[in-house]
Amino acid sequence: MKKSHIILLALLCFAVGLFGQRYYDRNFGREVVNLNDPNSPYFKPCAFESTPPDSLIPRLEIPTIRPGDQIVEHLAYTLDYVEKYEQASWVAYELTAEETVKQFERSNKFFKDPEVKTGSASDIDYKGSGYDRGHLAPAGDMSYSEETMLESFYYSNMSPQDPSFNRGIWKKLEEKIRNWAVLYQSIYIVTGPVLSEGNITATNGLAVPKYYYKVILDYHSAHLQGIGFIMRNEGASGNLQEYAVSIDSVERFTGIDFFPRLPDKSENAVEARLCLPCWDWTNSVSSHSGGSKKETGASVQCNGTTKAGARCRKTTTDPSGFCYLHQSQSGSGSSERQNVGTRSETSTQCNGTTKKGARCRRMTRSSNGYCYQHGGN
Repeated sequence: MKKSHIILLALLCFAVGLFGQRYYDRNFGREVVNLNDPNSPYFKPCAFESTPPDSLIPRLEIPTIRPGDQIVEHLAYTLDYVEKYEQASWVAYELTAEETVKQFERSNKFFKDPEVKTGSASDIDYKGSGYDRGHLAPAGDMSYSEETMLESFYYSNMSPQDPSFNRGIWKKLEEKIRNWAVLYQSIYIVTGPVLSEGNITATNGLAVPKYYYKVILDYHSAHLQGIGFIMRNEGASGNLQEYAVSIDSVERFTGIDFFPRLPDKSENAVEARLCLPCWDWTNSVSSHSGGSKKETGASVQCNGTTKAGARCRKTTTDPSGFCYLHQSQSGSGSSERQNVGTRSETSTQCNGTTKKGARCRRMTRSSNGYCYQHGGN
């Protein structure tokens, strides 16, 4: 074969490979990484040696606060209430594996938020609208205490959602995110309606968003990854991956700056790209009162600790909860089993103090009253 033909063939293969590695969806300008390309640098989670532990970054989930924002803080979440639209532009919170354990049933009793100075929405705003009072921070994420469950039903945490959307694809996404909180130990979540020009309609005086979003950050010492979702406020089907976008895409669409407390290098890297294979899309975890139960036969994240001190990211179906590399760490039983007898039946706020001197906002079931980062047992 002539040298010129070899060069031409090599260029053609390169072009085909480049096209196969990525494709661009003009909706929201998203870039999606090919699920079948394990050689792609996007296939594995981001990792930065200079990234500090999340315990040294207080309130990591809070977006940039702008002049005039009405910030309301509750035990379970923080929000920015927009009086003009009678709903929050964002609701932010951390969700840990322990907090996914269901302790209280939902009451379905909605309340005006007493902390909203301008007065939150109320029953009259939704009456006869035909829309669901859709949770932004779902009640399923707040079932670990009586107070947090009550907070989840404040009208400041509601937004008018099409019933088929609220009870369909939106609920499906909420459940998947809860699974991630269990698999990855803890995640940071920001969610809300898109309250931008041209993306709002009015029904009986109620501002109805055309789109909703969620952004999720999985932040641990050994890795860092983020993902965003933008969904139209209507009934839909399909895989959740179809709605995934980069966090940068959500920022452009909403005008909100997410995770500004991250080091600049880490923030720019994690928000610019979308790595679908970095997230678990198959495993499911179901919760029940008093504990967390994995579905029979489903794989879970290994409880082992790597040499770098991070939690192992391999999955396992072994009853011990440890993958084959970390069976030696299971001892006479998994660490999860050894801790059962020392855990409380209800979750309480951690008694630990952060580096900034504030009380830790994590919830814990440890008998000593401390979360895993502050010496919980």
